[in-house]
Amino acid sequence: MSDSLVIIPTYNEKENIAKMIRKVFSLTKDFHLLIVEDNSPDGTGDIIKSLMPEYAGKLFILERKGKLGLGTAYIEGFKWALAKGYDYIFEMDCDFSHNPDDLVRLYNACAVEGADMAIGSRYIKGVNVVNWPMGRVLMSYGASMYVRFILGMDVADTTAGFKCYSAKVLRTINLDSVKFMGYAFQIEMKYTAWKLGFKITEVPIIFTDRTEGTSKMSSKIFKEAFLGVMSLRFKQIKPLIG
Repeated sequence: MSDSLVIIPTYNEKENIAKMIRKVFSLTKDFHLLIVEDNSPDGTGDIIKSLMPEYAGKLFILERKGKLGLGTAYIEGFKWALAKGYDYIFEMDCDFSHNPDDLVRLYNACAVEGADMAIGSRYIKGVNVVNWPMGRVLMSYGASMYVRFILGMDVADTTAGFKCYSAKVLRTINLDSVKFMGYAFQIEMKYTAWKLGFKITEVPIIFTDRTEGTSKMSSKIFKEAFLGVMSLRFKQIKPLIG
């Protein structure tokens, strides 16, 4: 059995899902893959299930009744991963904006170099974003600066969604207390791990905007992230007591 599970939430990703699955399983490091599928009307779930016999014991699916939010997708995936005994759990998008080859680098940052959380960072060495309009680059980079200012967290890419957690981080965080379900979820998880004293490292990546499928970003999601940071500043964070 692999010690590592990659979690990918999907909603209407028929153009990308098969290519992503095959790419992850082609890597030199052995990863297992859990797709949290939100009842995509475009048939994404059917594509996943058609590939499961080919990757039996390595490819899994959690089917949900509808589009329930990024945060809830990952929380369900985290609980599934912990119940199955994985040591390293990854978050990654399905649209190839996160390069699957970088999974190995994130794994090494935790398993070899001793980090508790490794972040695939767009901003740790300049701005490494491809195919984004300048307005979106400025919004994203500015958001990370804002989060760092408000929360005092020493993380360059606070909104990044490409990460590796050691299982002890997810066992310590009270997952049922996580408040945010959109992109503020990414900030909350990093902030909580940081406040609990876990070692966080950033691995430089090149982020490439999707070329197929439709972005899930919206003004509502951005507003939640922007306004939610202030409430995080005053959140009482306590480790889960087993």
